[in-house]
Amino acid sequence: QKTSFHRSQTLDFKNGYAFFRLPREGIGGEALFANQLSQDDLDDLCTRGTTLTYGQVKRPEISPFTPAFVTYDKKVLKFDAYFMEEVASSPEENYRIRQVGLYYYLEDDSMCIIEPKVKNSGLLQGKLMKRHRVPKNEHGDYYHWRDLNLGINLTIYGRTYRLVNCDCFTKVFLESQGIEVNPPEELVSDPYTEQRRTPVQKHIVPAGPDPFRQFLTYDTKVLRFYAIWDDTNCAFGDHHPCIIHYFLADDTVEVREIHKRNDGRDPFPVLMRRQRLPKIFVDKNKNFPSCVLEITDHEVQEWYSPKDFGIGKTVTLLGRTFLIYDCDKFTQDFYREKYGITDFQPVDVNEKPLEKAPQVIPPYNGFGIPEDSLQNCLSLFPKPPRKDIIKMLENNLKVLRYQVALESPVPEDKKRRFILSYFLSDDTISIYEPPIKNSGILGGKYLKRTKVTKPGSTPENPTYYEASDFTIGSTIEVFGHRFVITDADEYVLNYLERNAESFPAATVQSIRDHFLPRKVVVETTSSGIPKKDLDDLIVEVQKELKLQEPFNTRQFHEAFHHFDQEGSGFLDKARFLNICDRFHVPTSTILLKKVRWKRCCACG
Repeated sequence: QKTSFHRSQTLDFKNGYAFFRLPREGIGGEALFANQLSQDDLDDLCTRGTTLTYGQVKRPEISPFTPAFVTYDKKVLKFDAYFMEEVASSPEENYRIRQVGLYYYLEDDSMCIIEPKVKNSGLLQGKLMKRHRVPKNEHGDYYHWRDLNLGINLTIYGRTYRLVNCDCFTKVFLESQGIEVNPPEELVSDPYTEQRRTPVQKHIVPAGPDPFRQFLTYDTKVLRFYAIWDDTNCAFGDHHPCIIHYFLADDTVEVREIHKRNDGRDPFPVLMRRQRLPKIFVDKNKNFPSCVLEITDHEVQEWYSPKDFGIGKTVTLLGRTFLIYDCDKFTQDFYREKYGITDFQPVDVNEKPLEKAPQVIPPYNGFGIPEDSLQNCLSLFPKPPRKDIIKMLENNLKVLRYQVALESPVPEDKKRRFILSYFLSDDTISIYEPPIKNSGILGGKYLKRTKVTKPGSTPENPTYYEASDFTIGSTIEVFGHRFVITDADEYVLNYLERNAESFPAATVQSIRDHFLPRKVVVETTSSGIPKKDLDDLIVEVQKELKLQEPFNTRQFHEAFHHFDQEGSGFLDKARFLNICDRFHVPTSTILLKKVRWKRCCACG
C-alpha cells in the first residue's frame, strides 16, 4: 500500500563546494531516529541506488596511485654543455672552454653540473654545482625540464652554459612530453688544449759560435765595471755604488752593491743574480704585465754583450739605470785587444758639496725671551737654552730687592710703590706691588720672573739688566714702563760690600750713601740720647717742614751729602743754615736750640 518511494537529498553545496550530508528522513518520507540506522546503513543510503528495478550497482575498481618519486626514480635527463671562462693571468690564452655535463633529476626537479676531471690540469674540476633546485629568476621560479632543450643558453648563477647534445633517454622523454628537440651541435674544444696537443716544431738553429768552445776559452775570465745606480727619482732614493760583473764564459751579468759601514742599508751583497739580461724585446702584448713573463729566446731580440759596456756609458738592466765610471786592469786589456779602445779615463762621480745657505734668523716676535724663541729657528724640536749651572749653585736663593716708583703721567700712579726683585742665579727680574686697602688698585704680581732687556738693545744681541745697573735714583725700563729706584734692602748693601770687586764703585757708593742717614740715626741713638726725645724731635722737625711749600727732597739730600765730604753724617751750624737758605727752608730759633741741645747732650 506504500506509494511514495523517493529518497531524501544528500548532496549539497556550500560556498561553491559540493559535499555529502546525512539524510534527514528515510525512503518515502519515513521518520528516522538517531539510533535507527547504523553508519553502514547510512553509507548505503548515500551510495546505493534502487535495487528493485535496476539491480545491484557495480562499483568501479579503484585505479592504483603511484607517487612521482616512485615513477621517476633513477630517471635523469643528461645534457652535454660547455661554458667559456675568462683568463686574465696568461699571455697565451684569453679565455678557456670547459666541457661539463648537466644532469636533471625528474623525481625532485633538482639539477647538478659535473666536469670530467683531467689530470694535471691545475683546475678545480669534478662537481661544479651540487644537486639542488636551481632558481630561474627573482620571482621564486625554478628551472623545469620544460625549460631545457638543445641549442640554448642556460644561465645559472651568473655563468652561461651552452647545451649542445643529450643522450637517447633524454631525447625520447622530451619528445614524449610534446617538446620538439632541436638538432644537436658540435661540442667546442678548448683552443689552448688543442695547441698543446700539436707537436712543437723544432727550429733549425744556424751554425754559430760553439758555446762549449766559448766556455773553454773564457772560463774564469770576468769583466769588472764600477758603476753608480742613480735612485734619486724615488722616495728616499740615493746614489748606490755597484760593481757589474760580465762573465765571458756564458755572457751572463751579475750586479753587486758596495756597502759601507753605517750606511743604513741591509747588507745584501747581490743586487741582481747572475743571469742573461735582455737588451731589446720582441713586440709583445702591451696589455699583459711583463713582470710575470718568463723570458725566453723567442721573446728577446738582442741580449747584452761586452760591446754594450764601457766607461761613460749608461746601461739599463732590468729597469735600473747604471752609469759606468771605471773598470779594472783586465777589462781594459780585453777591450784594448778585441775592440781597439785605448781611452779608459775614469769619470768623476764624486758629489760636489752643496753650498750651505746662510741661515736667516727672523726678527724677534716678542713672545718669551729671545734666547728661548731662537731655539725654534735652530732646531725642529726646540730645546730650552742652556743655563750657567755653576752660577745658579753659587747664587741660589740670593735675591736683591729694591723699592721702585712708577713714572707715569697718571696722577693715581704716582703714589704706587713696587718691590723689584733681582735674582742673582739667572739674572731675572720680578716685580710685585703690595696691595693697599681702599686704593682702588688691585695689587699682587706685576711682572713674573723673566729677563728684561735694556733700552736700545737689539733682538739679535740683547743686553739684559745686571745687578750693577741698579742704583738709587736710576730709571729701569721694563717693557715700556719706567720705574725709579727709591729704596733698597739692607741685604743689597751687605752683598755689594762683600763683593765690591765685582761691582762698579759708583753702584756701591750709591747704595752706601742711601743707607748713611740710617746709620747716623742708629749711632745717635746709641750715643746716650734718650730715644723718646730723639723721636719727638724728629716728629717736630717733620711738622715744621710740612707747613712749608713742597720742595725737592732729592736735591736737598744731595746738598747735605755734598757738604759732608767725610761721610760723618754731621754738619756745623753755618753750613746747615746756608743749605736751608738755598732751598728756602725757614729756620726757627727754638728748634735750632733744641737741635743744639740734643747735640750737646750727645757729646757731653
